[in-house]
Amino acid sequence: MMDYTITWREDRDTKTARRLTIAGSSAALATMAILTLAMLPFRGDLSIATTALVLVVPVVVGVVIGGFPAGVISVIGGFLVYDFFFIPPYLTLEVGASENWVALGVYAVIMVPVARVVASMNTARAQARQRAAQIRQLFELSALLVEDKPLEELLTVIVTALRDVFDAHQVALLLPRNDDLEIVASAGAPLTEDDRRRLQPSPGRLASLDAERPDGTNPFGIALVAAGRPVGMLTVSGTEITGRQREPLLLFANQIALAVERAQLREHALRAGLTEEVERLARTLVAAVSHDLRAPLASIKASSSILADPQLSKGLDPHAQHDLAVLVDTQVDRLAVLVTNLLDMTRVQAGMLQPRSGITRLHDLVDTVLADLPVGRHSPPVLDLPDDLPLIDVDVVLIARVLTNLLENAIRHSPKDSPITIAARRADPTTITVSVTDHGPGVSPDRRGEIFGLFMRRQGDSGSGLGLAIAKTFVDAHRQRIWVEDAPGGGARFCFTLPVAAPLRERS
Repeated sequence: MMDYTITWREDRDTKTARRLTIAGSSAALATMAILTLAMLPFRGDLSIATTALVLVVPVVVGVVIGGFPAGVISVIGGFLVYDFFFIPPYLTLEVGASENWVALGVYAVIMVPVARVVASMNTARAQARQRAAQIRQLFELSALLVEDKPLEELLTVIVTALRDVFDAHQVALLLPRNDDLEIVASAGAPLTEDDRRRLQPSPGRLASLDAERPDGTNPFGIALVAAGRPVGMLTVSGTEITGRQREPLLLFANQIALAVERAQLREHALRAGLTEEVERLARTLVAAVSHDLRAPLASIKASSSILADPQLSKGLDPHAQHDLAVLVDTQVDRLAVLVTNLLDMTRVQAGMLQPRSGITRLHDLVDTVLADLPVGRHSPPVLDLPDDLPLIDVDVVLIARVLTNLLENAIRHSPKDSPITIAARRADPTTITVSVTDHGPGVSPDRRGEIFGLFMRRQGDSGSGLGLAIAKTFVDAHRQRIWVEDAPGGGARFCFTLPVAAPLRERS
């Protein structure tokens, strides 16, 4: 495939050079014809030297457009036109006087070096433009590498820029994966398996631009080295890298190596930070669970031990026995809530939280939550739910958990027998705002941003610090929002929005 690629590129370059030569020669001959027609009426008044100077113009035109081969053709054409039309005897190729031979010889001898100089200048200008374009591309690439973009996006931009700058048939970037080099970005023709095997560096040796290549041409690999450590390989095929192109290509390779190394270091840092955060959460979770389990387990153990021991329970009156049974029941409910919250948080951290939306009435959802809410020292919440509320489209299980956690939080922080209100209002055509209001100590403005965090609780709070965090996570899963504000008359009002169900289409 590489032989075909090289042959194809050589054929393309040959055809391009042939077209330029033809174009330059045609332009030179056309210019020569125009100038000849313009000078013929005045050739008696023109000196031989003046005519020769005028005929320099077609040669320069041919060289500029078609290069040195077109310049040589222009010189030959100019020589013949000069002799045929402007050196006596006219309209013949004979040369009369010896000084005319000198004029023709000087024209031929001078114009060939002039064509060479003009062609060299033209080539130098083209190379300067190409080098300027390469430097501009390098600066643009450097600016991209400074930006904090994903590595895959950067590598795609890099290989595309290299292919355009060096007019290569194929450019690919390979990074080590599982003791092998794997293509992570490419532009142009795909890299074959034979090419990949050929590019594999020898053990203990890095490939480089100066490395010997078996075929002497393509493809070749450039090691990407950062801080003396190989991070990958850049391959280029279907083009010849000249001495002028070597320096910008190596600069490209160095920039790519730095980008790859920076992305890898950032990935390692993120992984290390994630590991540290997981360990911190694990320690916090163990501490929180240990604290929350110790008190109810101790109460359950003490109460059950008294009830199970005939000697101890014999002296208890029925009222005391009932109080111990109620204490056991209450502490078991508390443990059940804790376990439920822990299981919910496990689902969240495992990425298994996928809301299963269904259309329901808010009144029905509230009734279900209140029916399952443990009876405690508080009277049932006050309901302020308009009858004309629209249907909502939510995961009933998740939103019921949100409302339950907010009610338990309100019960825990509000005084005995103080009212707790569940209210709902139509916020806008697409959402309903639900609120749970208590008359406890409230939430200071400086803590409202952190109160929904994991394991955040007041000093002396008996909660696990998971309820509000889970409530926020479940609301966020519905792409809604939750917040806390001051309640009229003191206390806290926790509000969250729910999506209104789309209206049902009538059957025709």
